[in-house]
Amino acid sequence: MAAEPNLEVIEVRKTYPGTVALKGVSLSFAKGEVHALIGKNGAGKSTLVKIISGAVQPDSGSIQLRGSPIELKSPRDAGRNGIATVYQELSLIPDLSVAHNMLLADLPSRLRGFIIDWKRVYDRAAELLNSLDINLDVKQAVRKLGVASRQMVEIAKAMAASPSVLLLDEPTSALARQETETLFRVIRTLSEKGVSIIYISHRLQELRQIAQKVSVLRDGELIGTIRIDDASPNAVAEMMFGEACHGGIRNPSAVHENPHMEVHGLSRSGRFNDISFTLMKGEILGIAGLLGSGRTELLRAISGADPFDSGQIRIDGIQVDNISVRKMKQLGVGLLPENRQEEGLVLPLSTCDNAVLASMKRHSWHGVLSQQRKMSVVQDNIRDLQIAANDPAAPVSSLSGGNQQKVVIAKWLNTIPQVLLCDEPTRGIDILARQQIFQLLYQLSAKGISTIFVSSELEELLEVCHRILIMQAGRITAEVMPAETTPQQLFEMCIAAS
Repeated sequence: MAAEPNLEVIEVRKTYPGTVALKGVSLSFAKGEVHALIGKNGAGKSTLVKIISGAVQPDSGSIQLRGSPIELKSPRDAGRNGIATVYQELSLIPDLSVAHNMLLADLPSRLRGFIIDWKRVYDRAAELLNSLDINLDVKQAVRKLGVASRQMVEIAKAMAASPSVLLLDEPTSALARQETETLFRVIRTLSEKGVSIIYISHRLQELRQIAQKVSVLRDGELIGTIRIDDASPNAVAEMMFGEACHGGIRNPSAVHENPHMEVHGLSRSGRFNDISFTLMKGEILGIAGLLGSGRTELLRAISGADPFDSGQIRIDGIQVDNISVRKMKQLGVGLLPENRQEEGLVLPLSTCDNAVLASMKRHSWHGVLSQQRKMSVVQDNIRDLQIAANDPAAPVSSLSGGNQQKVVIAKWLNTIPQVLLCDEPTRGIDILARQQIFQLLYQLSAKGISTIFVSSELEELLEVCHRILIMQAGRITAEVMPAETTPQQLFEMCIAAS
C-alpha cells in the first residue's frame, strides 16, 4: 500500500531571464518518508526547494499540503503551513546559547511579554532536544560547538514549530562519517514521527542509508522517481546525464615531459589520506569528486592555506619545507578559492586594489605603491581578461559574479604564477565568462603554466583537462583521460563504492 501523500507540487514552472529553471515539475512527498532530490548543478533542485520553502514564487503550478492547496508567498507562510528548511549555510547566532537560538522566533515570556522566561526557554529547549535524542547543553554558546552539533541545533530549531515537512539541503557536506551517523539517527527519529523529509544531496552512498526514494531533476525537468533499492550508480548516472557524448579538451596544448609539481603521500586526518600525483609542466589536471571527497581540503593544503600531517611537495624537483601561503606564492603557486567573495576578494576595496593585492611588492618602490604602475597593470588585466569594470576605482562588490572571478584570476596572474590551483572557478558565473576562463587556462597551458582544476561540473572537467583524477572519501581512486570518458562514466566512478 502506497504511503500517505503529505506534500505535493503539481506542474510547477519557473523561468528566469534567459533560463527555464523548472519545466512543469510534479512530485509527491509521503508522510514519514525520506525522499532524496538529486541532480547536477543547474538541474533545478535549488529553485524547487526555494519554491517549497516560500522564498521564490512559481510562475505557474500549485502546491498541496495533505490534499489542500496552499499559497507560499514567503518563508513565513511556509512556516505557518508546517514547512521548515535547513540550508547548507547555517543561520545560527554564535554568541547566543543553544536554547536561545532554537526558540529565537518564539521565546517564552512573562509579564505580558516584557521579560523572557529563561527557565521555560531552557526547559522547552531541553525537552525538544531530548525528543530528538540529541545530547547538548542548552545553556552553552553555539560558538563553542562543533559543526555537527551546530547542524543538530539547526534541525532542532526548525522542529521547534513542529513542522510536518523538513527540507535538508546538503546536511552532511561538512560532517565526518561519525557525525553523519548522528545526523542520520536524528532524521530517522523525525521520520518515525511522521515528518516528511526532503533530502538534497550529491552523495549516493549516504542516500542508501537514509532515503526510501530518489527523484532526479535534469535541466529543469523531472526525469523520474525510483525506489532506493533500484538506484544503482549506473541507473542514477543515466537519469542525471542522459545521452552523453565523450568529452575531450577543445584546444589541446602539448604537455611538457618535465614534472612541475610532485605530491607524495600527503595526508591530513579526517580530510584526505596518502595523496600522490605528478603535475606536468603546462598540464591542466582535473580533480573530480563529490562534496566531501576532500578536493577543496587538498588544494588548500597544497597552497599552504591549511596544514597537513604528513607527506611531501616538490616543485621543479626541490622539496618544499615549512609550507605557507607566502612561501608557496614565492614559488609561483596561487589558489583561486571556492568562496571568492569571502576568501578571494576584499569586497569594499576597488577592483584596482583587489587585482594587485597579491603582488604589491612588484608595483612598489622602496615600500611605496606606485599608483601609475598599479593602474597600468590593472588596465592590462581589464583588457586581457575582458573584465566589465567601467570604473576600476569602484568597489569590486559592484561587479557581476563572473567579473569578480576574473578579478581573482587577475590578482594571481599579476604574481607571475607557475601553478594555479582553481577550486570551482566557474561557480555562479554565466556561460560567456565560463568560456573566457577556459580560454585563459588554454593560453596559460601553452605558456607552460600548470593548473589543477577542481569542479563539480563533470562536463567542464572533460572539456578543459588533459587528465582527471577521481577523489573519493579523501583518496585518489582512479585516473581517466577525457577523450575516453563520458560524464556518466565519470559520475559513476565518483559515486562507486570504494
